[in-house]
Amino acid sequence: NGQTVAVFQFESSKMQEYLKKLKPTTIDDVIAMNALYRPGPMDMIDDFIDRKLGKKPIEYLHPDMEKILRPTYGVMVYQEQVMQIASEIAGFTLAQADMMRRAMGKKDLLLMAEQKKQFVEGAANRSIDRKLAGEVFDLIDKFASYGFNKSHSAAYSVLAYQTAYLKKYYTSEFMAATLTSEIGDINKMTLLLDECRKQGIT
Repeated sequence: NGQTVAVFQFESSKMQEYLKKLKPTTIDDVIAMNALYRPGPMDMIDDFIDRKLGKKPIEYLHPDMEKILRPTYGVMVYQEQVMQIASEIAGFTLAQADMMRRAMGKKDLLLMAEQKKQFVEGAANRSIDRKLAGEVFDLIDKFASYGFNKSHSAAYSVLAYQTAYLKKYYTSEFMAATLTSEIGDINKMTLLLDECRKQGIT
């Protein structure tokens, strides 16, 4: 229902709107939404939602990418996925894959050209077409600069899940505790009291 006021990491009105569209069914959906709701990846939220809801096909540039991207409906969301794809497609070690990810973040064109060459060579050694390998690299480059760390997002999302649970099943106690914690901030208190009225709490 998008009733996430006072739910850790999920309280903004835009996030509420996205959650109502997404209708999360697993903790993985919540973790992905947490990671996607950042400057940059935000552009992919509607695509992610459409794929989850079957409004858009889930596609993979190469079959080996499916097992890595299946939990996020074919959308590259996390830094870990970028590194796994580099390992799977180009045979990079995870240390090499992390170096590639960092180079992408810095947008160093010379370093990027060298990384692309190594990536395509590594993929060719694994009998993957060079042109396709180049396309995979370009796709990674598009996502790597804003890819979020999944372990970080997972920790945040478990806490969000717990606060959402408390709000749903112990609403009065949760809102009272939240009001107490924000007692010095008049704007926050106004927002929370408004939420209490919406929830029918006197």
